Amino acid sequence: MRMKDDYMQNGQLKAGYNVQVATEGQFTLAYGVFPNPTDMKTLIPFLDQIEKQYFDLPKYIVADAGYGSEQNYDDILTKRTRTPLITYNYYIDEQKRKFKNAPFKISNWVNDAERDKYTCPNEKQLTFQYNIVRTDKSGFKRQFKIYECEDCTGCPLRDLCTKAREGTNRKLMINEKWEQQKEYVRAKLSEEKTGAIYRKRKIDVEPVFGFLKANLGFMQFSIRGKSKVDTILVSH
Repeated sequence: MRMKDDYMQNGQLKAGYNVQVATEGQFTLAYGVFPNPTDMKTLIPFLDQIEKQYFDLPKYIVADAGYGSEQNYDDILTKRTRTPLITYNYYIDEQKRKFKNAPFKISNWVNDAERDKYTCPNEKQLTFQYNIVRTDKSGFKRQFKIYECEDCTGCPLRDLCTKAREGTNRKLMINEKWEQQKEYVRAKLSEEKTGAIYRKRKIDVEPVFGFLKANLGFMQFSIRGKSKVDTILVSH
């Protein structure tokens, strides 16, 4: 996987593992070692491991934006009936005035839910056309609604709005379930109680890794094989 200590800045691939920890009060309650380099794809197997080997999951599952995805939200809300306090990419940007005032951000376009259409910055209507389903490598299916502009011909804003070739109309691909999940997360993080719980994440989780690296001097594995790595982590 690609490591953070990429001194050559050329994206070299190196042998390594993705270590996940669950903490409370800066104490490690559970850990897992995974070959997947992305945190997003490790959350579900790590939660499965916690339930199987360690303890029942708490009411709130707290993690940073690297874990925020439709599949993860769906798993926590539906399968585990827990509450995800997990941000997603662009969550912080969405709070900024620059983002809210950006005319070509789709989230800022007028959405007529009753008539199922959007209005672009040039006051053109994008109406619903059809549904599609995308399946990712893990087999998770996502449903999208496709909208198309009534006419982009001669639009003075075209170069700012789309990279589609001339003669074609602007299309939108909207995942309603994902948008609803993000709205749910935003609402939860804006509440006093759940917002306070989420804000504790940095001072709870990050010091655990800092302790391993700074105090114990543990910077990398010197062995290969998941079972051996597990043993090393237990000893630390």
